[in-house]
Formats: sequence, structure tokens, C-alpha cells
Amino acid sequence: MDELEARARRQLDKLSDVNERLSGIRVSETSPDGEVTAEVDGNGALVDLTFSDRLSRLSGKQVSQLVIATANVACQKAFTERARILQEFTEEFAGLVAPPGTGHNHSAAEGAEG
Repeated sequence: MDELEARARRQLDKLSDVNERLSGIRVSETSPDGEVTAEVDGNGALVDLTFSDRLSRLSGKQVSQLVIATANVACQKAFTERARILQEFTEEFAGLVAPPGTGHNHSAAEGAEG
């Protein structure tokens, strides 16, 4: 029963950890000309947008295209980070949910515990 409780605790801790890591994703990207900086979260939602003082020399259409392109790059980077975190979680969690003795590798720390 103690081993079952310890495994459940490790699973909950891992779930909590991955949730915290995902919610902490913030990616900031600046356009090549330095005119726009967009910051997005791990869901790709725009959380901050900054413009340089020189932005007024551009047309409205140019500004909107620059914002979209810059935010798009930030989103791609955020989604790449999200995918990396989820891949790590999937690999680690597989060992935590596998029944004991099924051959899944556990980390050295888990092996010392169990």
C-alpha cells in the first residue's frame, strides 16, 4: 500500500510540475527591424506588444503585417517549447504509470525510492 501511495504521489507531482512549466511559457520575439516586440504565452495568446518610436513611419497595413509576422514567430517558438515539455513529460510519466516489473526504466532517484 505504501508503494502504491508513493507512486500516486510521484504521478501527481509530475502532473503538477508539467502544468506549472506549461503555464510558465513566455516567448518574446522582436521583428528583424526592431520595430515590434510580441510576447506570447504557451497557448499562443498575445500577452504583450511593444512598438518602437520609429514605427510611425510605417503605414497601418505595414504595421499590422509586422505585428502578425512577429507574433507568428513567437507562437511557433512557444509551441516548440510546449511540445518539448510535453514530450519530456510523456516519456517520464510512462514510467510512473507502468505497473511495477514491466521493464519501464525509472530514474535513479525513483529506483532508490522503490
